[in-house]
Amino acid sequence: MSRLKVSIVGGSGYTGGELLRLLLFHPGVEVAQATSESKAGEYVYQHHPNLRKRTQLQLVSQQALQPCDVLFLCLPHGESQKKIEHYFTLAPRIVDLSADFRLRDAALYQRWYGHAHTAPQHLDKFVYGLPELQREAMKTARYISGVGCNATVSNLALLPLVRAGLLDTAQPIIVDIKTGSSEGGAAVNAGSHHPEKSHSVRAYAPTGHRHTAEVIQELGLTNVHLSMTAVDLVRGATAAAHAFVKAGTTEKDLWKAYRAAYNAEPFVRIVKDRTGLHRVPDPKILAGSNYADVGFDLDAESGRVVSLAAIDNLMKGASGSAVQAMNVMCGFEETAGLEFPGLHPI
Repeated sequence: MSRLKVSIVGGSGYTGGELLRLLLFHPGVEVAQATSESKAGEYVYQHHPNLRKRTQLQLVSQQALQPCDVLFLCLPHGESQKKIEHYFTLAPRIVDLSADFRLRDAALYQRWYGHAHTAPQHLDKFVYGLPELQREAMKTARYISGVGCNATVSNLALLPLVRAGLLDTAQPIIVDIKTGSSEGGAAVNAGSHHPEKSHSVRAYAPTGHRHTAEVIQELGLTNVHLSMTAVDLVRGATAAAHAFVKAGTTEKDLWKAYRAAYNAEPFVRIVKDRTGLHRVPDPKILAGSNYADVGFDLDAESGRVVSLAAIDNLMKGASGSAVQAMNVMCGFEETAGLEFPGLHPI
């Protein structure tokens, strides 16, 4: 069987680099092109030095893009929607890692992103890009959105409780998320300046984070609130979702819910040990992997549950999920190109 030709629009950034790392070793695809308007003509390894001696691919301008089988879009938010009809002509299958096509409702997009969508007629063509939520729809999809990393860690933390109907939805659900600096992308800003970032624990979006919209859409929750804090990590996002369960819910009920949700999932692991250093999810050990670790703790007296989830934000929160979604869409083994388990120690 011939390999599919895949190309990446926006290949010089962090998510583009992770896609290249994964796709160059994927058994079912061949990387045809990767673009960068500012770096055209330069070698991929000049911007992703981990790929030195693994590829001689040079970055090209979008004007040089040729038709391919799968096109990945790794552009800044707001850019894909401006040229989406052109991208439709280049490939029969598209995975857009930006926020442009994650939300199916144009009004929800405007509320959370602060401006009208420029291609609302195409929103319903895209399947939301988290396989744990939309696997069946992906099997017949042509277009798949990316996922917000903070939405991913929130959705995976809360999904077992939602599916099992255990949440007291009259009570607010507060998701406290700690994130690494790579979430901000490769562009330099004051918040990523090393003297400001190092040794910092900075609440940068205590309320109103736009990834909340994806949790509302995908889990059907309206009383959910994300709170964001930047910590001194490069990779990683970890969520502690504070919620209340219905009266009479026991730890046994929670175990049943989490196992039902995740025992068959290839990239979600339940981490809840009684002893040991690594008895709860920790993003540090997930660096470079597509795994998500989840766990929980229950205060039986009050009914408060803390559901925990950890991911590598560039992998399960972006490029890893994108490749996993491509695998489902194109009929590959879902784990193809994604078997790396992460590093320990790091």
